[in-house]
Amino acid sequence: QVQLKESGGGLVRAGDSLTLSCAASGRTSGIDAMGWFRQAPGKDREFVAAIRWKFDGTDYADSAKGRFTISRDNAKNTVYLQMNSLEPRDTAVYYCAAHRLYYKDISPYRRADGYAYWGQGTQVTVSS
Repeated sequence: QVQLKESGGGLVRAGDSLTLSCAASGRTSGIDAMGWFRQAPGKDREFVAAIRWKFDGTDYADSAKGRFTISRDNAKNTVYLQMNSLEPRDTAVYYCAAHRLYYKDISPYRRADGYAYWGQGTQVTVSS
């Protein structure tokens, strides 16, 4: 089992920056990738970014490219999501998730249904 706990959410203004953290605990040796997803009220959960856990490789949704950066610190078992130039449309609950399968192509990590473990989420609200 892997436990995930997000932190760093909050209320910010448009144009501000925010960094989310996700600390993993438990059997982290089984993780192959970590992802960030978000869900706004009345909308489906959507992919934001993913990062390989044991090798190099990141992937971003088009909405995140150029503004968000995903990174990890394996020594701390923590993944981060640096979010710059935030916009009201970024308002959502942000979830981190852990994936147990290795894919040569990183694109499968965009699918939420492949992740085995999820955090409880952290709210990000961006005011205009």
